[in-house]
Amino acid sequence: MVGKIVVVQTTIDDEDKAIVLARGAVENHLAAGAHIDPPLTAVYWWKGRIETAREWRISYKTSADRLSELQTWVVQEHSYEVPEFVVLPIIGGTDAYLSWVAEESAVK
Repeated sequence: MVGKIVVVQTTIDDEDKAIVLARGAVENHLAAGAHIDPPLTAVYWWKGRIETAREWRISYKTSADRLSELQTWVVQEHSYEVPEFVVLPIIGGTDAYLSWVAEESAVK
């Protein structure tokens, strides 16, 4: 199961939007679950300027098989012109948890 499960992260500038993005992906079985981190401060380059923003990070737990569909859905539903979409490999975990993620993020 290791190598088949990943964590995908994105950020957004509104808590209500974060909840919609997290819940929508789970409802559509694109992810088994999602965490929304408390607000953080992002500092980044955008269109030639350094910007500072308050954002919420969403971490999706999903299978590698669902990455393409999750990416398409996040980009479509996200309000940013260029939303963050990064994939972090899972290199370990309990069989029970990893199996749960695989089962709940499978196509239904």
